[in-house]
Parts: sequence; C-alpha cells; structure tokens
Amino acid sequence: MSGHSKWSTIKRKKGANDAKRGKLFAKLIKAIEVAAKNGGTDPSSNAALYQAISKAKSNSVPNDNIERALKRIDGDSDAGEIFELTYEGYGPHGVAILINCLTDNKNRTSSDVRAALTKNNGSMGNPGSVAYLFELKAIFQFEEYDDALVELAINTNCLDIQESSNGITLEFEPNNFKDAYESFKNNSYKPTNAEIANIPSSSINLDATQFSQISRLIESLEELDDVQDVYANFDIEEKELESLLSE
Repeated sequence: MSGHSKWSTIKRKKGANDAKRGKLFAKLIKAIEVAAKNGGTDPSSNAALYQAISKAKSNSVPNDNIERALKRIDGDSDAGEIFELTYEGYGPHGVAILINCLTDNKNRTSSDVRAALTKNNGSMGNPGSVAYLFELKAIFQFEEYDDALVELAINTNCLDIQESSNGITLEFEPNNFKDAYESFKNNSYKPTNAEIANIPSSSINLDATQFSQISRLIESLEELDDVQDVYANFDIEEKELESLLSE
C-alpha cells in the first residue's frame, strides 16, 4: 500500500479532535466551491465537482454543508479569485513531497509552505523536481476485504488491489472515478476514503522513527489553511504500521 494510503489509514484510525475535523471540513468545502465556480454547480456535468463532493462525503461532511456551499457559489458570481497551486519539495530521508493548495494570496501560501518545510528538516524543490515521481489515480479505501467487492472492482476496470490488515485499497484510472464510485454506491459499499490522489511510482521505505519525522512535516503542512493535500513517496512495513496504530 502506498504511503498516501497508509497515511490516510493512520489518520482515520487515530481519529481527530473537533478542531482538526472542523479544519478538514472547511478545506473539503473550499474544494467544492472552487470546483463549482470553475465548472458549474451540477456535478453530473462537472467531473471535478463530482470528485470533490464524493471526497467530502467519504469524510463525513454533512449534506447540508455541501448544499449550502453550492448555493453560495450559484448565487455569487463575484466571488474572489482562488488560485490552484502545487509546490514540490523534499522531506527528511530524501522523501519527495507534493503539496496542493487553494489560495487567494500566492505570496502568503508560498511563505507558509516554505516555513513548514524548513522547520521540519525539509526544503522547497524547483518545479518538476519531484512531480515526475507521482501519477494521478482514483483511490477507494474500505475497512474490510470482501470477495464481492473485489469482483465488483475488477468488473469496473480496477488497476490494482492492495490488501492489508487494516482494509483494502482499490486503484483506478482517474477518468473511471465516477463509474467506480457509482458502482460501489449502487451495491451498498461505502468507502472510508474516495479521491483522486497523486500516487508515487516508487517509494522510500521508512522505519517507525523515520516515519515520525515525516509525519511531523506532513501534519505541519496539513495544518496550513491554504494546503488541500500533501503527497509523499514513503512506505512503511505493515508491522511498523500496526505498531503505530496500537499506540
């Protein structure tokens, strides 16, 4: 399982306090608003919006919050400009980092991202320095392995199936996101995480101590209001992951 999928599992298993959960909800709603502003408020004809709403729902954002966000955009043609930015960098142990942001102030975001990297023994990279190590994939995570679920995934053109003691991760081409999501929903399967994510083509194996250093960096970046997603090309052994989840 890729580092991104394992990081999602760790965050979900350990849970989050109300403040962090509120910040996550705000970021997911912001992504919905930007997608709706750029492509319209109808998810059936706006793939980016469909994906943003699906990701929000898999993270338990209430439907009322989503509907209010869409109504705000539908009635506000003068909403300020939001920029979509991606920063590249390095963390400890040579781990490559991709940081996706939504911001109304490029200078503020760049300064904040750079400071978070530097504070946690990381550094900014030049454009293109690590992006080639990642590939966009549609990712669906479920709590438990199920033969019928796997068969359904295979019949929906699943690219990869990764099983662990903490569940199963299914990987698809990004343009199959909607078909896969609808297929799971129509068969009463609800993913614990559903998103289009940057998945590394190769990973750096970390032990628990090294992972703790990377996790501090990722958490510091995720704390920034303008940061939407952080991707890193690390991996960690299953036994090390189990140890972390049992703490």
